[in-house]
Amino acid sequence: MLTALRRLAATWVAKALFVLLVLSFGIWGVGDMVRNLNRDTAVAKVGNRDVDLEEAQLSMRRELQRIQRQAGPQFEADPRVRRMVAEQAVDALVNDRVVKVEQDRMRVAVPDQAVRDFVRAIPAFRGGDGNFSRPMMESFLRSSELGEQQFVALIRGDLARQQLALSVRAGAQPPALLAERLYRWVGEQRATQMVALPLAQAAAPAAPEEAALRRYHENNPDRFSTPEYREATVAVLTAALVQREIVVSEEEITQAYEQRRSQYESPEKRVLEQVLVQDEDKAKEIAAAWRAGASFADITAQAEAAEGQALELGAIDRAGLPFPSLAEAAFTTAAGSVTAPVQTDFGWHVLKVTAVEAPTSRPMAAVHDELRNDLASEKAADLAFERANKVEDALAGGETLAEVAQRYNLGVASIRTDSTGHAEDGKVVELPVVAAARDAVLRAVFATDRGTPPRLAETQDVGFLAVQVQDVVPPALKPFEAVHDEVLAAWTADARRRAQEERAAALLAAVKGGKTLAEAAAAAQLGAREVGGVTRQPQQLETIPPELRAPLFDLPLNDATMVETRDGFVVAQVTEITAPDPAADAPALARVRAETEQSIAQDLETQYIAALRGMAGVRINQRLLDVLAQP
Repeated sequence: MLTALRRLAATWVAKALFVLLVLSFGIWGVGDMVRNLNRDTAVAKVGNRDVDLEEAQLSMRRELQRIQRQAGPQFEADPRVRRMVAEQAVDALVNDRVVKVEQDRMRVAVPDQAVRDFVRAIPAFRGGDGNFSRPMMESFLRSSELGEQQFVALIRGDLARQQLALSVRAGAQPPALLAERLYRWVGEQRATQMVALPLAQAAAPAAPEEAALRRYHENNPDRFSTPEYREATVAVLTAALVQREIVVSEEEITQAYEQRRSQYESPEKRVLEQVLVQDEDKAKEIAAAWRAGASFADITAQAEAAEGQALELGAIDRAGLPFPSLAEAAFTTAAGSVTAPVQTDFGWHVLKVTAVEAPTSRPMAAVHDELRNDLASEKAADLAFERANKVEDALAGGETLAEVAQRYNLGVASIRTDSTGHAEDGKVVELPVVAAARDAVLRAVFATDRGTPPRLAETQDVGFLAVQVQDVVPPALKPFEAVHDEVLAAWTADARRRAQEERAAALLAAVKGGKTLAEAAAAAQLGAREVGGVTRQPQQLETIPPELRAPLFDLPLNDATMVETRDGFVVAQVTEITAPDPAADAPALARVRAETEQSIAQDLETQYIAALRGMAGVRINQRLLDVLAQP
């Protein structure tokens, strides 16, 4: 047998099979590399320029930090916010690439001197003496996670982009006639006669016959039918549910406390007042006066006379002072004392320590429960994702939602509800979610077809949610006897509305026939009121019903209109139109012209960028955009 195998191995067929086997194992071993050989790793492409995922992540992180600084600690980057910011970050990077392509085509260049001048002119980089401060620039770069070369490249690109934008915006000159027409349009005022016909003031209609009510009941089934009800099983998997199973050891709490100690400790701070002047002798004079008991107001005047300035710096720790010598002077001086003059790159400083804030530290006992909850939340989030995969596999294997919910300890409820979350007896249906997530669960129940196999899906409002609809009960017209009072109330309300609509129509017809609205109202024993000075500005809405504003400015002089409002009907007639004179208010006309010019310039630039994007062949990788938006 072995001899036969050896003879077979020597043949060309066996050698070919052996080579094929080696190649197969080779491809299997480097399968990931082969599969990813032509895989696109750019979030976006602009021609032959890529927007890398890492660059997009950095841009998105900066934007989130900017929003955080503006919104404050209450800001929370939920999935919707992250998606919006991710799209904006990628869009900005794509526009940057698009403009760079056009810059290269037009050979736009920015001299180094122009970049230096621009950077040195940035107000945030100026020190106490009003001049450019490299330490302040470096502090900004550190906080923005930018290298100096990267920052210079951004400035150079921005200046080049400004050259293109200014060339496009240069033609944004609105015609004088357009500015005057807009001025007249914005400033136009109208006076009107109005007659209001509220539904509440309509005369009560005669009692209807039962046959009329029954017809009304049958002709309006949407008003008097039961809602659609659905029987469903709802299961949720959230980190809050899983967290109940998490056990956090004391060792883990101690380790987390050591890792986060800086969050619970505050260094010593000094409350400082500072004088900065350029002359050492002046600094010494100010220090002597300050020690002698001069007030801060007097010191401020003395500093300004020396062409310097005085500032209240507030509470600052050592790291908050830009120079070690300044920090040493501040933190070796007793409260209420004044330092000797200290020289830095900015000039001569004199500091007064008005108070000393001792360092603070929260011991582990004070933050023990907080740390345990934080660690439990972190573990629960990871465990929830792991369990979600197991639940999805079990559902795909044919298990019912109720079985899976019991086995994996999901929040579960069997419900019969309408779309508002109420049962047939009017009581609120209990759901295994917090109140803020009820609407999301109900939407999922009423978007799921009966008999559809359940699957666990991640949602923005709930966490992981699975729905299985067992039965759908369609709407049904309620018996007339059961809703008699509702039918009567609805019929009465409609009758009042028809009566007021007919009265309003009669007034309008009288005005169209040649009467003034005041005359028509007097004949109908109704009151009319005059409203003057109405403009198109939103703040004028309280003087007239909002439904009347647009129709009123479409009417010619002495014409009338009728509109339905939230509480009835209004008939109005334009009695006076006052158009402003552009020559009478030159500054206002100039503002309108400037705003129009700015608007046209912005539109031109937007259209220009859109045209460049169209020519550049922009492609967005939606898969990587989804990855970018994930926490």
